[in-house]
Amino acid sequence: MQGRRGKSLMKKLILTFTVLLASIAANAQKFALVDMEYILKNVPAYERANEQLNQVSKKWEGEVEALLNEAETLYKKYQSESVFLSDAQKTKAEEAIMAKEKEASDLKKKYFGSEGELYKKRQSLLSPIQDEIYNAVKDICDQKGYQLVLDRASGGSIIYASPKIDISEEVLLKLGYTH
Repeated sequence: MQGRRGKSLMKKLILTFTVLLASIAANAQKFALVDMEYILKNVPAYERANEQLNQVSKKWEGEVEALLNEAETLYKKYQSESVFLSDAQKTKAEEAIMAKEKEASDLKKKYFGSEGELYKKRQSLLSPIQDEIYNAVKDICDQKGYQLVLDRASGGSIIYASPKIDISEEVLLKLGYTH
């Protein structure tokens, strides 16, 4: 009796396992990878945008640095002449130094703050490129049935990924860039 019961239980387990595997296979998701660093390196508009950002950033850094240098010059002059100045003149010189430092700080915040001019410039230059890449990825996903695309460049948690699921080249082709 035990033999029949054991075989019956084994058949049920095998049947359950087979149904489970079939269910998993039926619900299989299609995944793909992209390497955004690779894609961006191969999009000339991105390189040009970065160069523009670097140039404007250097220009603005120069403006801030010039104000800080003016403040430093005022401070050195104050230090060398302070023994000859009245209290009122000292106060006036100190206020001028602080005003120049504040002007530099305000300008730095205006250009480089979290919502500053550099941020706005970056958004205006890079958003269209990012949108174009996103749309290319979305089109490829719609065509090939991918339900999830991971960025290999920022995916520190990806241990292994088959090169067969990397669609970076397809994205570049879709954008009109070939190697």
